[in-house]
Amino acid sequence: MPLHVRPIAISIAVICFFCLGLIGWISGLSPFICCKRAVAGAVIAYIAAVCAVRAINAILTSAMITSQIKQRKEKDSGGGD
Repeated sequence: MPLHVRPIAISIAVICFFCLGLIGWISGLSPFICCKRAVAGAVIAYIAAVCAVRAINAILTSAMITSQIKQRKEKDSGGGD
């Protein structure tokens, strides 16, 4: 079963937004700079998370297809006796 891309990516982006905002605030940056950097980081994190989840889905789907083909071959060769 493939993973849902959007909810995972949004969760990662929101966490990244608040972490970057907190880091900027602790560093003493102005609120506008903190906000800009946090939004930019969240956008980058969202794009990276979408790519990562799609890659994971492709790997999982490929593994499931390979497993099903292997099971069918074993079933066909085992029932021929």
